[in-house]
Amino acid sequence: MPQCEMCGADQASLTTTKVEGAELELCSSCTDFGTEVRDESTGSGGSKYSTSSSTGKSSASGSSSGASGSGGSSGGSTRPRDMFDDMDEIATDYDDQIRNARESRGLSQEELADQLNEKASLIRKLERGDTLPTDEVQRKLERALDISLVEGESVEDADWDGGDSGTMTLGDVVKRKD
Repeated sequence: MPQCEMCGADQASLTTTKVEGAELELCSSCTDFGTEVRDESTGSGGSKYSTSSSTGKSSASGSSSGASGSGGSSGGSTRPRDMFDDMDEIATDYDDQIRNARESRGLSQEELADQLNEKASLIRKLERGDTLPTDEVQRKLERALDISLVEGESVEDADWDGGDSGTMTLGDVVKRKD
């Protein structure tokens, strides 16, 4: 008998419910915590967490068609591009860079804020590392202080560039107990 994925109660029938972005099989008393998801026929015939060769083939063909659709990719599977690929990463020591550049120019936090047309409290928060600068404030700081707050490619990004690193997911190896 299937169990509710939230409370663990044994129920004859469970409802697929989306709770905070995750789709769970829930009993009738737990479905109030989310919104019901209408099941669409996938045609694969496999259970939710089973691993099968047909699932692997469909994901491999999907990734290869995505690679050929991107134009310049050759061979292997690559991860799809997303909005974060085009974003610059703020350096981890941005607060120290801002403070050191400001002090080297002999400016107080208030003077720098006036120069940038921003509030002095924002400069204090940035120098403490309490807040990240918006893109606009980042550009203003970089121009005014002649610094770069952008960090180069990180080690985590380099892992994504490998051809075989993204071929399997957790869903490919997990087996559901029924």
